[in-house]
Formats: sequence, C-alpha cells, structure tokens
Amino acid sequence: MAAEHPAPAARRIAVVGASLGGLRAAEQLRAAGWTERLTVFGDEAHPPYNRPPLSKEVLAGKAAPGSTELRRRASTEDVEWRLGTAVTGCDLAGRRLTLADGSAEPFDGLVAATGIRPRRAALPTPDSAPPRHTVRTREDAAGLRAALVPGARLVVIGAGFVGMETAATARTLGCEVTVTAPERLPMERALGALLAEALLLRHRERGVRFALGRTPAAFTAGGVLLDDGTELPADVVVEAIGSLPNTEWLAGNPGLDLSDGVLVDAALRAPGYPWLVAVGDVARFPNARYGGPARRVEHWAVPGDSAKHAARSLVAHLNGTPDGRPPFAPLPSFWSDQFTLRLQSFGAPALADTTRLLSGTPSPDLLVAAYRAGTLIAVTSLGGPRAAAAAASLRGELG
Repeated sequence: MAAEHPAPAARRIAVVGASLGGLRAAEQLRAAGWTERLTVFGDEAHPPYNRPPLSKEVLAGKAAPGSTELRRRASTEDVEWRLGTAVTGCDLAGRRLTLADGSAEPFDGLVAATGIRPRRAALPTPDSAPPRHTVRTREDAAGLRAALVPGARLVVIGAGFVGMETAATARTLGCEVTVTAPERLPMERALGALLAEALLLRHRERGVRFALGRTPAAFTAGGVLLDDGTELPADVVVEAIGSLPNTEWLAGNPGLDLSDGVLVDAALRAPGYPWLVAVGDVARFPNARYGGPARRVEHWAVPGDSAKHAARSLVAHLNGTPDGRPPFAPLPSFWSDQFTLRLQSFGAPALADTTRLLSGTPSPDLLVAAYRAGTLIAVTSLGGPRAAAAAASLRGELG
C-alpha cells in the first residue's frame, strides 16, 4: 500500500489594515484567483467603514456612525478578519508579523493597507485650553459632534479637504467658525487659485471667517494664539493639518523606503520584496499616466484602483506566473461636499501649469480645465449637480 503524503500547508496572504483599502484588497485577491488563506488584520474594532461621511453626514447628525459600515462582497465570506488586532512589527525576510500581544503570524504574501493618521500640532497647550479634535475615526466624529452646539466657537486649523468640510458642517449647525491656515487660499494646492478663490468666497458668504497666511503658535485658555499675536477665541478646536502614513510596523526592514509611505514600483510591489504590495493612502507609487516621481494620493478612489492592480501583481508573484500588464496608471478623482456645493474633479489639477475657466463666474457654477504642457490633465467643477455632470462628461478627454 502506497504511503500517504500529507497535503501541503495552505499558503497565506496577510492584509494589514482593515479600512477601505484592506477590504478592497481582500475582494481583489479573491477576484485575482487567490483561493488559499487570507487574513485581514485591523487595529480598530469596527468592520471596514466609509470615512468621507464622517466630516459631513455623521458630523451633521444626519447619519449614525454605524451607518458608514461598508458592504462586503460574498467572495470575502471565507476571509479571516482579525479586528482590534494591531500589527506592531514585520520581518519581511522571515515573512512574519508581530502583533501587539507579542504573538507572531506567518505569511507568504503581504498587503500594506494601513492608511494614514492625522498629524497633530506640537504646540504649548495648558490644561485649561479648549478640547482639540481630529476627524478620522467614527469615535472622532461622534466626540466632535457632541461639541458642535449652536453658538459654539470653533477654530479649524487647516484649510484642506477635512478642514473645509468640517467648517461647512459646523457652520450649518449654527457654530461660529474660523479657519486658519498658512496658505493664502483654502485648498489652493489641490484646486488651483481660480477655484480656491471661489471656494473662499462661498464660505465667507455663509459666515465662515478666515485667518489665512497665519500659523498657530500656541493653544491658550481662550483659544488659539497665532504667530502674529492674534488670539482666535474658541470653545472647540479641530486640527486638520495633514496626515502621516502608518508605516512604523514595517520599520527595520533593510532597503524598504518608508520616507513617505511605502515606496512601490509600477506593479505596486516594494523593490526587493516582491511579496509585499501596498495599496491606498499608504502607497507611494509612480503613475505612468503623468510620469514624474512616485507620490502618495489620498483620494477615495485610490484604494480600489490600487487594490485591483496590486492583488494581481501579488498573486502572479506567489504563483510564479507572468504579469504582463501595463504599469499602474490610474485617473485620479475626488469630490468634496461643502454646504450645498460639490467639488468634483477628474485628473491631477495639482500638476497643472495652466488653468482655464470653461464656464461660470465666481458666483454661479464653475467648470475649470487644467493643462500641463498644453495637454488637458484635469477638469474640476464647483457648484450643483449640473456642474459635477459637466466635469464627468469631460473625463474621457483627459490625457
């Protein structure tokens, strides 16, 4: 009788990060044909949820925090979800993760999907200073919502997406809102001067105050002290001064570039570690559509786009099959809802050298085209549904 040979142990892909990027990675790994073990580790106890509504519908009290949970596809029913389980270390050469409790978990392939966290202001802060908030998690949104009562004085530090959305929501709730930032215009780097000026006007028309071109020097018992000596009175402060990629768990692996997220190549694989791919906000990748250096892109569509490409790259490597696909070349897109306005953009307006107004003036709906070296690379609208539809109709013309 022939001797029985034990079946080989199932291989395992570990996904670190259980937000949108982790969920999309799990879905796309199954879609790419990975039928073996798949484990998703997340430090939050919640299943994957949608973050954009936190600074809008949830903060406004129009939606409960729990309503932001993302639907999971049937293909991920057999995925092992290790929620409330932080990964604190990783030995890439040995293919082993270290968890917060000191235990180790082996893997064959690895997806970095740990996203970002809010940057905090390192400033003097007395115990009597007003409470400081960020808007990143469900708990963040719930805590800030309780403080945004009519008449509350809110200072928002930062005039990017989160800062401007929070300002609009708080003003709608009846708060007195002041936005301060070192830039001369809100969201100017993302939008360009023409749209940024229009956005500033729309907020001012609705009662939002601005202290632009200024940086905070300290928090005080009465509010926020700026670098020119002005004190902005505040009962509540929101810090929206940017983000930091969550890469500490990968530190110590030779040759891995973590200087700004996880540097990956055009297949979204980490150089020297083809069994590691990165997706979403934490990935710093080259975009073949635009050329230039690798960049991180913190837009909602990036986790899905990058997960699809990265999953196929990783499965091809683990199975030893050719991966002849073209380099990753996504078309960026973003939107932002502020008051009754929607900002809608397709392409990369931040890379433009020229912008042109296609329709509108500073008060009605605006549609702006952005060019680089004479090539259309972005269209962005500000206004109502018609403006957003106009921008979408031009996406096929983007280079």
